[in-house]
Amino acid sequence: MKDYRGVRIEYHILQSFPVTCLNRDDVGMPKTARVGGVERSRVSSQCWKRQVRLALKDSGIKLGVRTKRIAEMIISFCNGEMTESKQRYIEALAKTLSDDTLLFLSEKETAAIAAYADGITDYESAIKAVDKKKTPGELWKVMKPALSKGLQDLNALDIALFGRMVANATEMNIEAACSFSHAITTHKVASSVDYFTAVDDFKSMDEDSGAGHIGSSEFSSGTYYRYVSLDLGLLAETLGDADIDKAVIAFTKALYSAVPAARQTTMTGYCPWNYAHVFVRRGQGMQLSFDKPVRSEGNGYVIPSIESMEEELDRCRKLSGSMWGGIGEFLYGKDDDYTIDSLCDSLTRTLDSLPDKEA
Repeated sequence: MKDYRGVRIEYHILQSFPVTCLNRDDVGMPKTARVGGVERSRVSSQCWKRQVRLALKDSGIKLGVRTKRIAEMIISFCNGEMTESKQRYIEALAKTLSDDTLLFLSEKETAAIAAYADGITDYESAIKAVDKKKTPGELWKVMKPALSKGLQDLNALDIALFGRMVANATEMNIEAACSFSHAITTHKVASSVDYFTAVDDFKSMDEDSGAGHIGSSEFSSGTYYRYVSLDLGLLAETLGDADIDKAVIAFTKALYSAVPAARQTTMTGYCPWNYAHVFVRRGQGMQLSFDKPVRSEGNGYVIPSIESMEEELDRCRKLSGSMWGGIGEFLYGKDDDYTIDSLCDSLTRTLDSLPDKEA
């Protein structure tokens, strides 16, 4: 197996959107952040992570399931008669894992729990024996082989990428291999208001010809800086001997295609990357702040954002000295013939060139 310890892939991405509201706050306004003394548009890391996770399906990845309805999910995998006592036992099991919070489970793990429940002969006694201190550990002994088996064919890769925290059973915790920054615009942004009306089609001829509905919504536009770090050491630790190359390709393509879903039917902000500088290196991750907002000289924000990003990345590299730990780097968006497939090929070739892990 390759030695992935301390190796990370860092994606520094610039992505420009026209009129959009990619991520809304609790009152429907575009999310913002004050950076470098000016207001920026913002897309939360959670928002973009969810879309990346869902986009993994396009690479044939079978996703895990995040749900509060753990008991219902387990029951759906059970065989034989579902008696009232068996159902109560499964509900007790589910409660030991998570009490009214979302839990991340793979289908293979759920099937293993269901098989475990199917094998109980005295459910009334088993219900009395359920103990939060012991039962989660017993379940993990059943679930761990099932999870490992699933990860071998990259099923539930999203659990390895985005992690899992189980308060009642810390042995089930999985540290996330990828980290996402909140995406912010590289420049100052002022939101605008879209005033709109709708006509009532069922009005009679003699009624007022005015609008049947009046409303408004806010929107913004801008060039966003996105930073994503994929820790290959953590990923390999979770996946074991699974194919890291396939995982990296699936993740990179999902990262490329995923766009937040807010107001897409009315604003259609499906815009690809404009530019990306991708590093494979060892050492601490290095996100840029864009503390100094870029200015447009009448030719948009993409070009000055690229210039600012490259200047700051070069400065970081120089100041890091021997701690930079560079292994490979690739530019997407500079050469039109260098596609996202080319980037994936470059990444896998670089990973394949890493030394093997010493026994």
